[in-house]
Amino acid sequence: MFAELLRSKLAGICELPEPRIERLKEHYELLMRWNRVLSLTSVRRLEEAVERHYCESVFAALHLPEGPVSVADIGSGAGFPGIPIAIVRPDCSVVLIESHQRKAAFLKEASRDLANVRVVAKRAENVGERFDWVVSRAVRYADIAAALKKLGRNAELLTGEGRAADLEGFAWQEPIRLPWGDRRYLWIGSNSAVLFHVKQEY
Repeated sequence: MFAELLRSKLAGICELPEPRIERLKEHYELLMRWNRVLSLTSVRRLEEAVERHYCESVFAALHLPEGPVSVADIGSGAGFPGIPIAIVRPDCSVVLIESHQRKAAFLKEASRDLANVRVVAKRAENVGERFDWVVSRAVRYADIAAALKKLGRNAELLTGEGRAADLEGFAWQEPIRLPWGDRRYLWIGSNSAVLFHVKQEY
């Protein structure tokens, strides 16, 4: 059912190879098992989980530029959008930043067979690396703005915030309304002279 729903909701947007769909399904099944004892997500209905967690994350992956880039996922939580990005874009290196130790333990288990993923169990502002792109989902911009600017030149945010004035510190493109749900947007921004925006097909 997961695979069928994912294919249906991504129809006309992208067509993922079967091994990547299967890997996303495995992550969902692991997430549901862990969620019984550790509150990783409040979204429990399959259709809502496919839309909010997986489709949105895949959509973010499709809007990264071509070629290998380094990506940091701030406040990764259950692995969104970082793990789907790593699955859809195996050419990219993805670091999942999560300060909650038990959530970080889940992320390590969920990504142990993903060679392009690393988990950093600390607060984002304490991470000393720089990345090509920093991504985040379902995290208040005000809580991560300083870390975003510190960690990377370019940013992708999956958020319900709809005004650039609310997202200071970056030059933002017009937000892209997500195909699923209401008032959900992908924001793409840069704090450097060059702003990348490339949609790819898979």
